[in-house]
Amino acid sequence: MKVLVSDKMGDAGLDIFRNQEGIELDVKVGLSPDELKEIIGQYDGLAIRSATKVTKEILDAAKNLKVIARAGIGLDNVDIDEATKHGVAVMNTPGGNTVTTAEHAIAMMMALTRNIPRATMSMKAGKWEKKLLQGREVRNKVFGVIGFGNIGSIAAGLAKGLQMKVIVFDPNISQEHIEKAGFDYVTLDELYAQADYITIHVPKMDGTIDLLDAEAFAKMKDGVMVINCARGGIINESALYDAIVSGKVAGAALDVFSTEPPGDHPLLTLDQVIATPHLGASTLEAQTNVSVAAANQIIAYLLHDTVINAVNVPSVTGEILKQLAPFIYLSGKMGKMLAQITKGGVKEVNIEYIGKFPDLDLKPVSVSGIKDMLAQFVQHEVNSVNAISFANEMGIKITESTSQEAGNFLNLVRMKVVTDIETNILEGTIFGKDDARIVRINKFRLEVIPEGYLSLIHNVDKPGSIGAMGTTLGKHGINIARMMVGREDDGQRNIIFLRTDTPVPPEVVKEIEDLDLVVSMATFEL
Repeated sequence: MKVLVSDKMGDAGLDIFRNQEGIELDVKVGLSPDELKEIIGQYDGLAIRSATKVTKEILDAAKNLKVIARAGIGLDNVDIDEATKHGVAVMNTPGGNTVTTAEHAIAMMMALTRNIPRATMSMKAGKWEKKLLQGREVRNKVFGVIGFGNIGSIAAGLAKGLQMKVIVFDPNISQEHIEKAGFDYVTLDELYAQADYITIHVPKMDGTIDLLDAEAFAKMKDGVMVINCARGGIINESALYDAIVSGKVAGAALDVFSTEPPGDHPLLTLDQVIATPHLGASTLEAQTNVSVAAANQIIAYLLHDTVINAVNVPSVTGEILKQLAPFIYLSGKMGKMLAQITKGGVKEVNIEYIGKFPDLDLKPVSVSGIKDMLAQFVQHEVNSVNAISFANEMGIKITESTSQEAGNFLNLVRMKVVTDIETNILEGTIFGKDDARIVRINKFRLEVIPEGYLSLIHNVDKPGSIGAMGTTLGKHGINIARMMVGREDDGQRNIIFLRTDTPVPPEVVKEIEDLDLVVSMATFEL
């Protein structure tokens, strides 16, 4: 089996590859996209970090590729949907750098609090500005943690060791779990009002982009300090700048930016801001850990058909994966869609398999749906390996069932999500060998290709409603790529699914919702 390492990796991981019988290793760092596309077809495994971009074009050319392993956590540089379609397992190493990222957040907090970077620059300039650079103690201060996953929980523990009062907000972790760990569970507004320091440990996704915006800063305690070692874009950088200039925020410690490198960024002109070039995972120990983990994962998959810590496939053998792949893809899309259309905290998920299915264990299909649903609102460590245990920890009841009669379809996957507010049901099927379709949303029957920018509209079934929507979108230069309409049995309401070439902005959604015959409109991306 041939393995390509296309980004710089720790020597410990490379040595594992070199010493493994049955593995032929090539290390080619710094390849352009065209160069990678030219050679990728000869490799069975690909080990990367953040520099290599694994796009659809690369995957189309990767005829023999079976597994991609990222020596690290983030997979923004891998088209996971396309990898799944191509039957390529995608793995990361979330445990390898959790400690070092949490430690960096604490180090940034201390450096910011005691003005260490400014003091160093002042000393090197021959100055002695002792009074000007006076800091403050962190002992007995309130440390607010947003996101209680692997990294956030470690950061909370380190802050507790500094004798800080730690409060935690995470809507997807039970209050009981957080309090059992020894921390106070609070709402987000309570965290804003109480915290002297706020550290962010959530993934970057639709629900967390600009999480800390002007409205959030207005709710915070005067003199708060903010730390972000998670992902750029979770803090609205313009709003942060204004909050610092106004004096609302006393300082910010940033390891990440919306655009990296940030270039000539206004925040970097402020004395109250300290910054590092995305160093959260950059320690010798972390890089050794992730390189070793990535090497072992690739070897286990290629030589033993064993999946370790995959983000897009359950722990199954490669042969079974090929047979289940279309249903795994379908259930993942259904879970992702349900997470975006459903309001409230999830209490129960029921997955039902109706009709004829391969004579195989369908658990991996269920896991895919649960994983992709949870991934929309919890931290990035949720994957096919730990999705079910994570759901159990959150108090979500999961049930699976089978029945024979699928009506007009050979087979159906039905997913029902129950929250404390509502219940939603999706049904999906596979056309031909691998064409996924969603064919029911609650009472409505329709046919949706689950991909792209989608809008879900409920409207009164009267002439003119669809035309008014199309006119509004056209006025704003938004092109409709595909439209699907379903009708309630009583004919009173329609459900319309629009696929657009570009996202529909919130202000356009509001304009459409104000139309006479429109009941509601929701947008999401699959």
